[in-house]
Amino acid sequence: MKIGFIGLGIMGESMSENIVKKHNDTVYVFDFVKEKTELLASKGAVACSDSVELARNSDVIISMVPKSEHSRSVYMGILDVLDSTKTCIDMSTIDPSVSVEIAGMVKKTGAGFIDAPVVKSKPAAVAGKLGIYVGGDRETYEAMRPILLYMGENVKHMGENGKGLVMKICHNALVSQIQNGVNETISLAGRNGISVMDYAEAISYGGGQNFYLDSKKGVIEKEDYTTAFSVENMAKDVNICMKLAEESGLSMPGEQAAGQVYEKALEQGYGKEDFCATIKVVRG
Repeated sequence: MKIGFIGLGIMGESMSENIVKKHNDTVYVFDFVKEKTELLASKGAVACSDSVELARNSDVIISMVPKSEHSRSVYMGILDVLDSTKTCIDMSTIDPSVSVEIAGMVKKTGAGFIDAPVVKSKPAAVAGKLGIYVGGDRETYEAMRPILLYMGENVKHMGENGKGLVMKICHNALVSQIQNGVNETISLAGRNGISVMDYAEAISYGGGQNFYLDSKKGVIEKEDYTTAFSVENMAKDVNICMKLAEESGLSMPGEQAAGQVYEKALEQGYGKEDFCATIKVVRG
């Protein structure tokens, strides 16, 4: 089974490298940034000149691109080479409604389609320990599960097309609100003479313990905002959440507050930094 991977960014680079290492057949790769494609080719992948070439040669086509419009463009571009022998896996974090639209287009060609967005960031992508939420029919999910396990250790089927993305958006919205709570309370502690590490240890003794703080306390203390997952990517997910909440007739004031922090972070030029850089907004 030949696999193709489109989109070799911060996450896609390591996800595709894990497939190259673990799969026993050809892995094709493509990215608009030629250097990224060449890097994966140096590690054993076969470089393609565009998405159409990749899709034509692959039995399974995986995409990991930034936004809804990018996913739509990828799949509209390869529709003519899709058929019942191929399966598509979009691992991008995009609007669930757009993913359902893409699924409909792809399925009309006879090809299979699942959405499979990921959680956790670059270190987990490198280690092949991502969490993956899947939307699509169970038969396609079961067939693709071994491939997803090249990249993640926890893979869960959430329901029909689009439901993997709904779960991913819910997950990241919760993270954004936990993060906002950490930002505010760690800043309050700091203004009253409590260090970041003392704060984190004290929080770990009670019900406030959380993965975000446990994983970010060191970089927050050092004010190291090297990007594992960017402010602009999280801001995108928060905006998708607010749109989904509106479509669902649900008020989410906590997420709205988190969204305001992200808006300010983008305005202040932190978009390319790690998403923990939002603490700079709260600290003022």
